[in-house]
Amino acid sequence: MIKFKRLDHIQICIPTGKEDEARQFYTEKLGLQEIPKPAELISNGGLWYKIADVQFHIGTEDEINKSKRHPAFEVEDLTAARLLLERNGIRIKEETEIPGMMRLSFFDPFGNRMELLEHTNK
Repeated sequence: MIKFKRLDHIQICIPTGKEDEARQFYTEKLGLQEIPKPAELISNGGLWYKIADVQFHIGTEDEINKSKRHPAFEVEDLTAARLLLERNGIRIKEETEIPGMMRLSFFDPFGNRMELLEHTNK
């Protein structure tokens, strides 16, 4: 069994190059607090915000059928979660490394991506 701890973030997507319009809406109109993205992910574009204890990520994409949208769940033991996914023949996608965090994604039978992460420097 995967031991889920909490929802870490939700990601939606906007067209590439529309960050200024998104910032005008989410920061100026809604008053959300923008937070810095890890340096390793800045080149991907997009914006990150903090809403209560959850992060709200806005990614950029051009391909309609290759979405970056996904929920991300913090787990207690990512290694055990990986083993469970592998044992069940579930497709895993390795994610870009971020300091202080181990992460991977997996896909349901319908192509929906779900990220699992474990913080390593608490």
